[in-house]
Amino acid sequence: MGRPVIVSVCEPEGYAMGDPGRLQPLEAAERFVAEHFPDCDGGVLGGSVLRGEATDTSDLDIVIFDDRLPSAYRESMVEFGWPIEVFVHNLTSYRGFFESDRQRARPALARMVSEGVVLKDAGAVEAVRQEARDLLDDGPEPWSDETLQMSRYYLTDALDDFIGCDDRAEGIFIAGALAEAAHEFVLRANGQWVGASKWILRALKHYDERFAEEYAEAFDRYYRCGNKEPVVELVDRVLQPHGGRLFDGFKQQAKM
Repeated sequence: MGRPVIVSVCEPEGYAMGDPGRLQPLEAAERFVAEHFPDCDGGVLGGSVLRGEATDTSDLDIVIFDDRLPSAYRESMVEFGWPIEVFVHNLTSYRGFFESDRQRARPALARMVSEGVVLKDAGAVEAVRQEARDLLDDGPEPWSDETLQMSRYYLTDALDDFIGCDDRAEGIFIAGALAEAAHEFVLRANGQWVGASKWILRALKHYDERFAEEYAEAFDRYYRCGNKEPVVELVDRVLQPHGGRLFDGFKQQAKM
């Protein structure tokens, strides 16, 4: 994975995102680190402001590495006109979060570290960034055959609920659950990272842009027009390479 490119936020010089009292994100982040963590081993700015995706409600995501600290913590505050979320780690605690990311297939910390801009490096940050890149390249923990079949069954169940629902209000929420389950199934079955909220569509685009467009269009047509057919067709297409819908014969062994 190459080094990140800083995307201009297109505001008058010295200010950002529609608030004339805000510093530009990079300057705000650098000042934040200098004032609050002057002796840290390193700092990285990640998040939407670097990808050109910032909105008026975006915050600054800053990862701090400080090996003097006994454990990791997260803190939120407002500085320099920005809401700031700071994720503080020593030089070993981040590995536990990387492993958690790998197991749940949502590489939040690894992505921030690998794609972000280095604000300060006293000699440790580049090695951590390389670990994050390696993690992202390797992908999440693979699904076992048992997990794949279980997920196939639950996706089928969600689809059946959606098809059979004749209550519009209930259907809205069933569709939301189905959308999340379908995205997880197609990505995990193909060894890809998954997302949450806005990252659902971003993760799908990273895997297959055309499929992501069809996915968004199918659910949009249901929400706008009540048309279920595109959603049903899409979910069946997701299930088809793995044997299609699964109900008859499914058995899950109870864990003691």
